Amino acid sequence: MDRKKVLVIGAGPAGLTAAYELSKLEGYDVTIFEESDVFGGISKTVVHNGNRMDMGGHRFFTKVSRVDKWWHDFLPLQGSYAKDDIILSRKVPLNEGGPDPEKTDAVMLKRRRISRILFMDRFFDYPISMKFETFKNMGFVNTILVGCSYLKSAIKKLPETNLENFYINRFGRKLYSMFFEYYTENLWGRHPREIDASWGAQRVKGLSISAVIKDIFGKIFHPATRKVETSLIEEFSYPKLGPGQLWETVAAAVEGNGGRIIKNACVTGVKRDNNGRISALEYTKDGNTQTETGDIVISSMPLKDLVGGMDDVPADIAGIASGLPYRDYITIGILLKKLNLENRTSVKTLGNIIPDCWIYVQERKVRLGRIQIYNNWSPYLLADPENTVWIGLEYFVNEGDEYWTMPDERFRDLAAKEMMTLGLIDSEDAILDYHVERIKKAYPAYFDSYDRIGELREFLDSIPNLYCVGRNGQHRYNNIDHSMCTSFEAVDNIVRGIRDRSNIWNVNTEEEYHEAD
Repeated sequence: MDRKKVLVIGAGPAGLTAAYELSKLEGYDVTIFEESDVFGGISKTVVHNGNRMDMGGHRFFTKVSRVDKWWHDFLPLQGSYAKDDIILSRKVPLNEGGPDPEKTDAVMLKRRRISRILFMDRFFDYPISMKFETFKNMGFVNTILVGCSYLKSAIKKLPETNLENFYINRFGRKLYSMFFEYYTENLWGRHPREIDASWGAQRVKGLSISAVIKDIFGKIFHPATRKVETSLIEEFSYPKLGPGQLWETVAAAVEGNGGRIIKNACVTGVKRDNNGRISALEYTKDGNTQTETGDIVISSMPLKDLVGGMDDVPADIAGIASGLPYRDYITIGILLKKLNLENRTSVKTLGNIIPDCWIYVQERKVRLGRIQIYNNWSPYLLADPENTVWIGLEYFVNEGDEYWTMPDERFRDLAAKEMMTLGLIDSEDAILDYHVERIKKAYPAYFDSYDRIGELREFLDSIPNLYCVGRNGQHRYNNIDHSMCTSFEAVDNIVRGIRDRSNIWNVNTEEEYHEAD
């Protein structure tokens, strides 16, 4: 049987999933081209002086049983208690016969999901819950205004021509102005009225800041309406050493199956033959340009770059691809002796730090968008989890802007100033160590030429041996599980000889969703 050469662009979740699935089968020789020297894409784990950073915070939770089994086949769920569980005498679900995280690294931990919103110098549940503390924090007048505003939006709908109207229709103008408007503009660098409403459909079907409030007011004003827009998870799995650990394990399995992975290989050219098929990829490595021929190409690289490197692309298609927008971000890891946020919850933590996995920052007085507390993801992310706090401050930026180009030391100064503004620390002297990471094209955006994405998809689907998968490969704000599902579908099509690509593009277009990153 003739073996087919499969060229996979990108060693993130989608690329590695496709590569692994094909490497298990006879008849396929798999080669992966990875631009960096680490695996996982934006799901990588960065190590700095013994402390590990998770880029973005990645909860391993899914409704897709195939994905869930896949994860736990590589990293089984813990069968014994983790370090912090032991110290705190904390009980968590255990997998009978599963590995002991104190004795092995090849293990998934079971972690508790806690995320909150920092707004008006107060913590709000994420999503907001109906309890006395919520009324107290929001204030009686605001609470009444939110309810009346929601009622008004339920009666009179706005045309959903943009994201602003989408949010107002679902949550009312008051709640939109409090919790959506500023955060969305900070995240995307555009006002919500400039963003396509489909982004809202993509994410609000998952966790939204006000899904529970909407449900509550819906029950008040429409008693027959009982369904909340999301199913909220309380627990999730998490690799002991961060999400990159899983993808490092998968990469090793690909190589164990005979696959080849070329790191520091940036794909710059896509060559097509007279029949429109991709015949070869050009890539640069160590300053040299090289060529690799192949029979099948699976791409998880940004559509802008994929099409930009192709031969003979129609001008209008090239224009759509080049106009696709992205949002980049910077995470700065900050090591502290303590965090000046009092743990007023009943959840026990090491050092009695606040129990949040991450905090959404809605304060208009800072540029900071989100705070991760790595201690609460896994105690093994820290060199000294009992005596230090390791946090990640996330800033949404554009590649090349003043923040992106700011020297690391100046960025550290900015972060210190904003932490003091928020009361997280008293002075810069509280910072023991720091590390800055810049992530390109982290968020495919839904404005500019995105409204013509259908034309671009039609062109890409006309290339017989090309399969576009993953978040950037489809310019869709997918989570890990759905990125993996696009690869499952692509591999199934390849093996079964199915030409239609609609099943790949249709992943994550269902009406309900489970969780937002």
